[in-house]
Amino acid sequence: MLKGLAAVAILACAASASAQAPVVASIIPPAAVAANPANKLTLKLSNGGTVVIQLRPDAAPKHVERIQTLVRRGFYNGLIFHRVIPGFMAQGGDPKGTGQGGSELPDLKAEFSDIPYMRGTVAAARADDPNSANSQFFIMFSPNVGLWGKYTVFGRVISGMDAVDRIAVGEPPAEPTKILQASLGG
Repeated sequence: MLKGLAAVAILACAASASAQAPVVASIIPPAAVAANPANKLTLKLSNGGTVVIQLRPDAAPKHVERIQTLVRRGFYNGLIFHRVIPGFMAQGGDPKGTGQGGSELPDLKAEFSDIPYMRGTVAAARADDPNSANSQFFIMFSPNVGLWGKYTVFGRVISGMDAVDRIAVGEPPAEPTKILQASLGG
């Protein structure tokens, strides 16, 4: 009888833990994700650089769908990187340019995963509420384990980190770097 109760308790704990666990995703995207041109986001920047981001619908499907929708609408064209902290990250995607704005679409629920915050990781920016991401995003300049489980990772820079490194610094920068054009297809 005790063995049976112990087994039930172990299964209940395991089920509870797995229900709250983040999505397990590899640093390397599945082949089908990488092969789909819609999962490549290209940002042409005013600093002369081009950044290509591998989007990860396998890890954050709703966030990737939102980015793709906004890119197709031309939402990001002309927006600035309004918060750029050396050694940490560059944040953009706010039509107000202050960190207080977003698109007219509803906020998104968090889609946490175990993808680490490495140099080039791209994640959804948000307010204090984990379910308040909308259009803003940030690109990591360097690793940061303190962000794990707090923001939704939806991509990684696969080319153009040199352009990211040249994004004007400040909160906001005196002469901010703009996204001249955002497009899908790499």
